[in-house]
Parts: sequence; structure tokens; C-alpha cells
Amino acid sequence: MLHTPSGGARSGTAATDGLMSIGTVLNALRDEFPEVTISKIRFLESEGLIEPQRTPSGYRKFGPGDVDRLAHVLRMQRDHYLPLKVIREHLDAMERGEAVQLPVVGRQRTGDEPPEPSERPTVARVGRAELLAAAGIGEDDLAEWQSYGLIAPLEDGVYDVAAVTVASLVAELGRFGIEPRHLRVMKAAADREAGLVDQVVAPLKRHRNPQTRTHAEARAKELAALTMRLHAALVQTALGVRLP
Repeated sequence: MLHTPSGGARSGTAATDGLMSIGTVLNALRDEFPEVTISKIRFLESEGLIEPQRTPSGYRKFGPGDVDRLAHVLRMQRDHYLPLKVIREHLDAMERGEAVQLPVVGRQRTGDEPPEPSERPTVARVGRAELLAAAGIGEDDLAEWQSYGLIAPLEDGVYDVAAVTVASLVAELGRFGIEPRHLRVMKAAADREAGLVDQVVAPLKRHRNPQTRTHAEARAKELAALTMRLHAALVQTALGVRLP
């Protein structure tokens, strides 16, 4: 299993031997993070969370420290639901040798209240201003994307932290001339895939046994990862391309 980085492992200081291609890194991470993709790794690089070396021909090369750092980022997203901005600040503090704790997000327990085994993790939330800053977008952009259903606030007006990722990706696609109205078909496909997964796990979610309901959450994650991999493979096949 990959371990948390101890700091100072940015790619500029990595040794020239023992470096890995992005495909090798992907295979190394897949056991713990089955949903990770090459596009995800590239996106985290574009956000400044990892800095792999580049060969003279432009190929990415990752050292062990880069892979550890990447795994740490993915864990913080998966286990703590943190925005990328918060993760970046946390890692920078670690590299400076500061003793820091991860910010606590979601519902806080009081006293000696025990955790419920069947309780789903509380979704981390970000405010409107934090979403705009983290994704680097303006009010007009957010309003337009909401009108197309790509992003939606929660009942109290704040946003699921996943909205930061969605907003960042929509902005990145926009640099290639892909407009929000073009992405409605992707949103519709995602909703159908989510509906299919929910249909499979719904009987488990309604079960009286708390352990069975917990199993439903794990099953949903497994199915989501498989549908994402299938979706990526189908798009590559349709385009006749293969990611490196």
C-alpha cells in the first residue's frame, strides 16, 4: 500500500532513475483507487497538486515521492471530502515541516455519541464564494452552468464539494470550445448511469440490517467505479484513440 508523503517529494528533486510513466502510476494506484483515471491525474497536475518531471519529448515521469503525494491527495478527497484548495494548503504546510491536522468537514458529533454503522458520511459543503474561488470562475459562469443543470446548490444554498470538481472540469472543457449547453448530454448520461447503480443497490439500502445497508454503500462505490471505467473505455473506442 502507498504511504502518506513526509514532504519534500516534489518531482524537481526526484532521482533520474526509478521513474514511472503515467500508465504505470495508474496501475499502481488502481488497487486502492479503482476510480482513478489518467485524466484525473492530469487534472490534479494542472491544479498544482503534483509536479511530475518531463522528459525532453514531454512525457511525464513520476518518482516514488510523486506517487505517494498523489495517493495522499486521492485519500483526502475520498475520505475527507476536501476541496482541492484545502488539500493544496495542507500539503504545502506538510512540506514546510509544520504539524497540521486535516480540517474537519461534515457533521460533528457531540459528547460520547457513538457512530452509527449504517450512517452514510455527511457530504462536505462549500459556500458559493468558496466554490467560485476554488474553480476560478465568475458569478455569470456559475449561473449559466446551473441553468443547464450541470451544478445545483443544496437546499440551504451551499454546494456539495464535488461541485468544485465539476466546475473546474467544465471550465477546462470550455478552453477547448466546448460550451455548457454541449454538456447536457453528459449530464443526462451520468444521471442514467447513477439511476442504474441505484436500482441495483436499492434493495440493500432498504434492508433493516445496518450491516447490509453499509454493504450497499460499498457496493454502490464499486459499481460507480466500474461504470466510470466502462464509460471511459466506450468513449475511447468511439473516438478510436487510446490514452497513454
